Parts: sequence; C-alpha cells; structure tokens
Amino acid sequence: MSGSDTQTQVRRAVIALREQIVGGNLSAGERVYEASLAKTLGLSRTPIREALLRLSQEGLLEPTGTTGYRVRAFSIEDVLDAIELRGVLEGTAARFAAERGANPDTLELMRSMLCEIDSAVSGGAADMDFDIYIQCNAAFHESLASLAGSTTIQRELERVTQQPFASPSAFLRAQEGFAEFGETLIDGQKQHHAIFEAIAASEGSRAEALAREHARLARRNLEHVLYKDRTLIAQVPGLLLVASNT
Repeated sequence: MSGSDTQTQVRRAVIALREQIVGGNLSAGERVYEASLAKTLGLSRTPIREALLRLSQEGLLEPTGTTGYRVRAFSIEDVLDAIELRGVLEGTAARFAAERGANPDTLELMRSMLCEIDSAVSGGAADMDFDIYIQCNAAFHESLASLAGSTTIQRELERVTQQPFASPSAFLRAQEGFAEFGETLIDGQKQHHAIFEAIAASEGSRAEALAREHARLARRNLEHVLYKDRTLIAQVPGLLLVASNT
C-alpha cells in the first residue's frame, strides 16, 4: 500500500472515530480497541493505531496504561477553558491582522460573508436561515484565523477548535427554533461586524478585545444548555462527554 493510500485510510479512521465520539455512540470513559475498530471500519490495524494517536493528541481520547485508549470525560472547567483559549487566540489573530495589515482579498471575502449572514438574520430571531448562518459563521472564523498571517496562531486555533464544543459553530444548531438564542446570534453578528471594522481600521487592541468578547457568547450558551434546558445537550456535538459530570 502506498503512503498516500495509508494516509487516506488514517483520515477515514479519524473522521469515523471522531463522529462516533462526538455523536455519543462512544461514552465518556469507554475503552476503544484497535481490533474491534479495524473490524467495524473495515481497515487494517495500522491506520486505526495512527487515528487513535491523533485523537489522543486532539484530546478526545486518553491513554490507558501502556496500551489502549478510552474516551475522555470532560469537566465544565475543561470546556470553559477551551472556549476561553479560543477567544484568546482569535483575539490575537484579530490584533495581528489589524497591526500587520490584513490581506485585502481576505478582507473582501469576510465582507461578503457578513453580507450573507446579514441576509440570513434579516427575518429576525424567529425566522432566520440557520444553514446559511452556520456555513458563513464557520467561514468567517476560518478567515479570521488566516488573516493574522501567522501559521502558529492558525495551527493552535485549529488544535483547540478540534474539541467540538470549543468550535465557533458548537452551539449553533442547538439554537435553532429558540427565539432567546436567536437574539444571541443577532448580537454575535453585530460583533462580527465590529471585529471586521476594527481590523480594517488597523485598531489592534479594539479588534482583540472584541474577538475575545465574541467567544464568550459560547460560554453563555453553554450555561443555558447545561443549567436551564438540558434537553438541548444532545444537539451540541461532544457535550454528552461533559453531561455525566454535571
């Protein structure tokens, strides 16, 4: 088997196993085994072994002794720290973009994303287009990560957002159909505009503060799901790994 074929199988194994974990098919604390996964996914044990290592590095799995892994259980503090870290990194990305000079093409792309989100929320909290919001929100944050021109920032943001509940889109689907959450999304869009305008105006400190505050919307939504409406837990990818600890 060629190296490219092996990497394709590794990616397939990573995606499949990640989906099982964040989708709740594998519970927090549950052991995972190379042999059974290889049989289930129809792959050899070599790509399975590499996939388990990668998911351990992402933080979704943890080693059990010298061999084997189990699904990691997360505390509330783990989730809050991941959200806060994303805010710090996105804030730094926004400041770098403002101070170093953002790529004009990327700025124009972000502007078009904001226009699409504006259209998605134009009907108000009760009648917004969630699919467009989710798609463009993810693209906006990806552009923000790249706008700093720092491979280090981009790499670390990718690492922290691989924890599903720390990604910019983590709580969006749970908000569909709830007017209270819809207002939060409209507030988030206003923050998107403010971040963009601060970067375009080369206001580094302001861009950083706005981006960090924007990430804290996820914290508010997390607290709502966990403490006010736990029926929404299953709609937030990966949050079942936390629910048993609350």
